[in-house]
Amino acid sequence: MPSLARLYVAAARDAAKKLVGKATARASLPNARHHVVGIRPDLIKMTEYQTLLGEAKRDIAPAGYVHTLAFPAAMSVMGREDFPLPLLGMVHLSNHVEYRVPIFYGDLLDVTAWAEKLEGHRSGTQVALVVEVQHAGNDDVAWRGVSTYLAKGVYLPGTDKPGLNGQRDEFRPPLPTAMWSLDSETGRDYAAVSGDFNPIHLSSISARALGMRRSIAHGMYTASRALAEVGSQKGDTFTWDVTFEAPVFLPARVCLNIKDAVDGGGAWEESEFVGWNPSSGRRHFRGTVTRL
Repeated sequence: MPSLARLYVAAARDAAKKLVGKATARASLPNARHHVVGIRPDLIKMTEYQTLLGEAKRDIAPAGYVHTLAFPAAMSVMGREDFPLPLLGMVHLSNHVEYRVPIFYGDLLDVTAWAEKLEGHRSGTQVALVVEVQHAGNDDVAWRGVSTYLAKGVYLPGTDKPGLNGQRDEFRPPLPTAMWSLDSETGRDYAAVSGDFNPIHLSSISARALGMRRSIAHGMYTASRALAEVGSQKGDTFTWDVTFEAPVFLPARVCLNIKDAVDGGGAWEESEFVGWNPSSGRRHFRGTVTRL
């Protein structure tokens, strides 16, 4: 698996090159898939992940941990010389995960990643990174994730800037079912278990260098912690969707509400979750977990 640390170093070195020579040529994504074979979950890292995120200590890898395991393959696609957007400073807009077959810590896995849907955004340019994880020797996809990212302030030729389609729905904070107190170490703690040492999450100094007023929590940290709060009722196979609306600047307090839906027989079908700033009432993220 590619080294995330090396990818970030290369991205810092080559950031300016991504914006050179794009003024006249139509932007396009590389027609390539990155394939990594023979990957195993790291039991120690998986246990550290479960501890930090509040997941139960089980032999089955949490959906968020599988994302961290496969994430370097997606990063390597974004780090290619022919990838049209700068890797550093990317903002996570949304994530869709289908956990179709349980993955155990001893399983041998293959990972494939590619980019698609290069589109204009009112604040820049967005792109989707698709990652599929399969058990070695098995053609069936066990885990599939689609992460959508925004290169803020980057407008590429051939990608139209859309207007505002209607108004954002009004958010009225519900009663919280949990409250998180996130200190300034939260970004570094998650980086230690996920391997994602993006500078915008590590310190206010490095975050300001990339346009943030101070460091922010990883989007996948808040999404994965909300998923853990849903609990064991979600079972081992499910879909997990999250949309990120406002960054969580560290340190912070985050209120969370989880609302469950059941079928006619009283069995769990879906949970909706939302996280917001208790002082301003601004929504940070929202999502759903649905039974497969």
